[in-house]
Amino acid sequence: MPVLIRATTIDPICCARTWKVIHLIDLDPRAPLVLDTRELGRRPGSQRQVSLTVPAPADLGIEVLSVPEGAPVELDLRLEAVMEGVLVTGSASAGLEGECARCLEQIREKIEVTFQELFVYDDIRDTEGAEEDDEVSMLRDDLLDLEPLLRDAVVLALPFQPLCEDDCPGLCVECGARLKDDPDHHHEAEIDPRWQALTKLTEDTQDPEA
Repeated sequence: MPVLIRATTIDPICCARTWKVIHLIDLDPRAPLVLDTRELGRRPGSQRQVSLTVPAPADLGIEVLSVPEGAPVELDLRLEAVMEGVLVTGSASAGLEGECARCLEQIREKIEVTFQELFVYDDIRDTEGAEEDDEVSMLRDDLLDLEPLLRDAVVLALPFQPLCEDDCPGLCVECGARLKDDPDHHHEAEIDPRWQALTKLTEDTQDPEA
């Protein structure tokens, strides 16, 4: 049965003036995760609802659990014009694939994340006199790139060590057998070599035919 993971990442508006420029390159308006905000007209209060399905970018997740590249990612977004830029609030859902960190069993789960980010107009930064090393997500020619925001939300939602079950017993440390498939699996305790001669002597003493 699929497991639903929920997480939230929020960049409060009140903290929007702690800025760092993270989008300095020109954006391709044809890219699946690039959105055009010109329809909002830079009018504070104007909103736009967006629902779309996009292919997952590469490496969306962590090494042992991720959204396969090209898999569908469903987005429900609200774009709202504010004084400084465009506030993006939304959710994303997609299917995860990976392996259990204990038993290496294949994992298939569904992830759903929510996020919020303020994308600042590129000309606002200059008028506010922000420093080069301050933190901010920037609009570029009224285009915004959702990929970094989506990537951060997904990575933060994933467990550090994904498990197929919370109580997964893992693998046998001696032979690698999957303990879930054989709960009674065990190995005879090895005898310390220093005691092997005494053990053999005891067995010979107890054997009436010896």
